[in-house]
Amino acid sequence: MSEAVLRLATAADLPALRAMMARAIAELQVAFLSPDEIVASASMMGLDSQLIADGCYFMAEIGGELAGSGGWSRRATLYGGDHSSGRDARLLDPATEAARIRAMYTEPGFARRGVGRAVLAACEDAARAAGFARAELMSTLSGQPLYLAAGYVPIERILDTNGAMPVPLVRMGKAL
Repeated sequence: MSEAVLRLATAADLPALRAMMARAIAELQVAFLSPDEIVASASMMGLDSQLIADGCYFMAEIGGELAGSGGWSRRATLYGGDHSSGRDARLLDPATEAARIRAMYTEPGFARRGVGRAVLAACEDAARAAGFARAELMSTLSGQPLYLAAGYVPIERILDTNGAMPVPLVRMGKAL
């Protein structure tokens, strides 16, 4: 496999990112969620374009193809996209709060080929460089194996009830 090339996403990348995210939500959660839960998860997941505006959202490309994406944030919102309620743009204090790892997605054809790990490492490095000593994220059940392998530990399990039906998620954290 060619190694993933990472770059910061721009607003011009939004259509390709959103299409890839829709495929990832629909295909990569099949072994973990019911069809109704997958539909509900699509209503609460997605890209918060503030991550792109803040220069904190990475795209991974292999052979010129979009292979995955993910970001980190110094803002309080833990998860959700532009359409999600309850977003909080408050800036976090790196001395006392954890950076957020956000909107991690892999193009299904590139799953389990190191793309997520490469994007996650870039996010952690950027958060560390910004002064954060800890990171937190909200994991889907399909994402949890990656995060566990990368040293994240579960903090709490929740059922997101913002969609048509509850969707199980796991808040996880790690010292950087």
